[in-house]
Amino acid sequence: MTEKPVFSIIVPVYNEASCLHELYRRMVEVMDRTGKPWELVLVNDGSVDESPQIIRELAKADPRVRPVMFARNFGHQIAVTAGLDYSRGDAVVIIDADLQDPPEVILDLIEKWREGYEVVYAVRAEREGESFFKKFTASLFYRLIARITDVDIPMDAGDFRLMDRKVVNVLNSMREHHRFLRGMSAWVGFRQTGVLYRRAPRFAGETKYPLRKMLRLALTAITGFSYFPLQLATYLGFIAAGLAILAIPVVIILRSIQAQAFFGQATTLIAVLFFGGVQLICLGILGEYIGRIYDEAKNRPLYIVSESPEDFEKKLQLQKEEKTNGNY
Repeated sequence: MTEKPVFSIIVPVYNEASCLHELYRRMVEVMDRTGKPWELVLVNDGSVDESPQIIRELAKADPRVRPVMFARNFGHQIAVTAGLDYSRGDAVVIIDADLQDPPEVILDLIEKWREGYEVVYAVRAEREGESFFKKFTASLFYRLIARITDVDIPMDAGDFRLMDRKVVNVLNSMREHHRFLRGMSAWVGFRQTGVLYRRAPRFAGETKYPLRKMLRLALTAITGFSYFPLQLATYLGFIAAGLAILAIPVVIILRSIQAQAFFGQATTLIAVLFFGGVQLICLGILGEYIGRIYDEAKNRPLYIVSESPEDFEKKLQLQKEEKTNGNY
């Protein structure tokens, strides 16, 4: 049993076999400079490459590495949530495995934490190795969120951050299924500040956040922290109804003067398609919110762990005892 850590580093892992050894090397180099006990919580999010084997090898060689193995892929935000659940440190750092967020920046986060800040988020001053489209959409997303929510979510800040244990305890009590952790950590309050850093290109491999997943995360963020889409449905309804009311006297006048503009099926078809489209959009918005309510009502666990750090430690202990008995 290792001593209680002061710092916990949470790393969600999904098919990052090419990055894990370098991540571990740099993490040891950085965290040993703190002079305090620390732990590295590696959450395997259903990887299908060699990541699980590498995580077990690292944990076997270094007891500060704590493996959490999911029974299947549950997604990045849920993997981070599991890391928060299993972390034991007074300060908890969330960082991705691809090394785009340099581990060396953790020392700057710790310095701000020691000054008394309870949430220290890393702000991307530069984003190397990312396409113009990704930078543009990310910038657009942060600015949209800032306009339609009441939560002050820092712009250009991802999940890379340090949180005090009291903040982690609050987040652990929030068991919603559709999670946007950077929004949740902003919502809880406490003293917060940012640290600028230069985001590096991926060390190896390819992004695990394609456009489809980015859009899904954006939808989760919007529906989780804003009623604006529901209000938008109301606005669309009023606009459609207003157009219909305005069209009535126009059609009466045109027909009375025998104008040909509104004769025939084409006009009727266009009007039906327009109002039908507005109705379907409104139903879709309602469906998104109702679907999230349904997920919460089912009350299923956020994730399923096939092997916890305690399970791994017991397995190692049994192997040592078998080896000792065999040698005896």
